[in-house]
Amino acid sequence: MLRKSKHGYFRGSNCPVSNEEGKFIMSDKESDKLGRILALVLRHAPEKFSVEMDINGWVGINPLCDGIKSQRRDFHWLKPWHFEAVAVTEEKGRYEVEGERIRATYGHSIEIEIDLPTDDIPEVLFYPVSPDEVDDVIKLGIKGGDRRHVHLSKSISKAYEAGSVRITSPSIVEVDSIRAIADGVDIYRAGKLVFLTEEIPPQYLFKVSPDDPDLVEVLEKLAEEE
Repeated sequence: MLRKSKHGYFRGSNCPVSNEEGKFIMSDKESDKLGRILALVLRHAPEKFSVEMDINGWVGINPLCDGIKSQRRDFHWLKPWHFEAVAVTEEKGRYEVEGERIRATYGHSIEIEIDLPTDDIPEVLFYPVSPDEVDDVIKLGIKGGDRRHVHLSKSISKAYEAGSVRITSPSIVEVDSIRAIADGVDIYRAGKLVFLTEEIPPQYLFKVSPDDPDLVEVLEKLAEEE
């Protein structure tokens, strides 16, 4: 569940800083439902709840709150602070709140102009692909496709986790991000775990060997969980 203490919003029964119980904000079921609505509106269809989105993906929290309440009777209790609670406790940093506005940090199918930070990019990033496509990706590069932007991960384990959503046993491609950036490729920090770019040319890509210790560790953990 979502709660709030003097240290801010948190998920669970007790504040991770003070161990106090905190004030109840919403249940896990309610926060999950609100999160799905935010993903729809902020990534794909702002018109669904009649809100206006600016070129950088921001929408007003108050109009969005009113729009949801007018269409969803099960959200009659919704207040503007509930959006901040979901955003700041979302472990991947999918949403960003600034004043009285909110936006998704990545995952858009609609066209926006990215104005995300470009500092603190890891020297190496990773990207999951189908084993059948990995050789072509290494030769041709990576492009955003339907998502509009390429989503990169900071570790092999996170890339494998992301790829497993749509690919059985994904292969992992290593991105020489420090060299790509030096040559003029823009890479952005989006949320806490994801990095975005429009494309990565092939000269910065390398296939991660199946014998790579980090990949072996990921596969061993998955085998233990089965």
